[in-house]
Amino acid sequence: MARDHSSGSSSEDEEEDLHSLIPQNETKPPPRRFASFEIDANALKSRLARGFSRSRRYLLALLLLPVIFIFVYFFVDFGRVSRAVSAVRADTPADLMRESELHALFLLRNQQVSLLRLWNRTLAAEQSGSGKPSLSPSPPPTLNSNSSLEEFRSAVLDQIRLNKQIQKALLSSHRAGNASVESPEDNVGLDLSGFGVDICKKVERPVERRAIEWRPRKDRFLFAICTSGQMSNHLICLEKHMFFAALLERTLILPSPKFDYQYDRVLDINHINECFGRKVVITFDEFSEMKKKSMRIDRFICYMASPPCYVDDEHLKKLKNLGISPGKIDVVWPEDAKSKVQKQRVAGDITGKFLSNDEVIAVGDLFYADVEDEWVMQPGGPLAHKCKTTLQPSRIILLTAQRFVQTFLGGNFIALHFRRHGFLKFCNAKDESCFYPIPQAAECILRVVEKANAPVIYLSTDAADSETNLLQSMVVLNEKTIPLIKRPDHTSVEKWDALLYRNRLGGDTQVEAMLDKTICALSSVFIGSSGSTFTDDISRLRRAWGSASHCDEPLCQGELPNFIAEQD
Repeated sequence: MARDHSSGSSSEDEEEDLHSLIPQNETKPPPRRFASFEIDANALKSRLARGFSRSRRYLLALLLLPVIFIFVYFFVDFGRVSRAVSAVRADTPADLMRESELHALFLLRNQQVSLLRLWNRTLAAEQSGSGKPSLSPSPPPTLNSNSSLEEFRSAVLDQIRLNKQIQKALLSSHRAGNASVESPEDNVGLDLSGFGVDICKKVERPVERRAIEWRPRKDRFLFAICTSGQMSNHLICLEKHMFFAALLERTLILPSPKFDYQYDRVLDINHINECFGRKVVITFDEFSEMKKKSMRIDRFICYMASPPCYVDDEHLKKLKNLGISPGKIDVVWPEDAKSKVQKQRVAGDITGKFLSNDEVIAVGDLFYADVEDEWVMQPGGPLAHKCKTTLQPSRIILLTAQRFVQTFLGGNFIALHFRRHGFLKFCNAKDESCFYPIPQAAECILRVVEKANAPVIYLSTDAADSETNLLQSMVVLNEKTIPLIKRPDHTSVEKWDALLYRNRLGGDTQVEAMLDKTICALSSVFIGSSGSTFTDDISRLRRAWGSASHCDEPLCQGELPNFIAEQD
């Protein structure tokens, strides 16, 4: 899993940072001949009026029409035909073909109206609670589940968008010499707001979740050891330590900033304890005050076998300088050292190997630990508490993020985590590379912008200006540039970040990285970088806060880069 970077001051260098059927019960009508690009629109309307049960069968044929128009338009060389007969009289086949194209445009607009009416009928059917129509003797499968209905709606909307693209393509060759030709937007627009459309609606949090109580035994502690990677990796490691502490009924000790990051500058530690209604997490200073000069680790347990605990001599020296005697290091699964793939384990494996009556135990490193992954990754986490999430940004960072959104972005914006620094080599070493050329990345971003209908994009990135400037020049939809907004440098004129500097948190790279994550977590739609733990932490917050949307996805999801460099 890759370590990660954010924008400018939020850089985290995480190198290790996913046959058309004719109804048999009907008399086949006599065949009719149609002129090129001609469609019987009245027949289309009468068929749609026979009932929603039969409409799905004809809808399939209806939705194929745009594909036929695309094929004819793009694979028949109208230019060559036009050039060959340019000296012939005005009513030549070429002119008739162009007239047919305009007629096709008219019919396509009618098709869009029909599709929108069909869309409206699905909403009416859902609202009235009618599961299946009664007019058809052999009704097709009904849309009786939310998932099926959503899939159906999505398919219809895709065709409506495709219809609009076809209109623009067909119209483009006529507009230059005929200013009276209307734009598609002048007739049938694509404003779906009145049709109950919310493609990027929020993902509903599950009503119930699997959770265990965290009730620490008196005077039993778990010392968190997180040494792998940068801050995003450490936060994932810390979340897993909380799970282990609950399983082992221990109070979690956050490490000293002299050994690890200063977590209380970016996390709300009091919030964690308030969520559980008891003291479950203490800082190293609290532990030191409690134990005075008798600080020690009675048992140092390694989840990772090689290297043991991911603790090197430098980290052991730091522990000793803190007055802590680490004791003997115990590897619980030494056989894992020979395995290239981390073995999946369950809660019972942890209690069986780590449960003890020792006063203070240390466990490390848990970043790569694969224990009850689905349980741990569920919204809100695996522990029973009264909050949306326990591990979240400090109050000051959250307020600063909200003020930034109010100042620059507004309530509807896309957040893009565009990881670049150190990511080229990391991605190309994977089976499927995740490092995309700027033009391809811009195309992927525009697809999300069209679905989300957001006016701005917040850009969290470590990319150079040469890359972001090129990206900005290519993020253009319907001849309108979509601004890519980065967090500006501090200036006393702007007050959105005053809280940070008033509390002496301004300029701290880890604080600014967490600020970037928080802004991204507040967005309407989030585009992440596949394989980045910075992206993973943002997604965790969005699931927990209920801000995750159905349009959230990694950049260019399901695609490979259209060019991949060779390995060095």
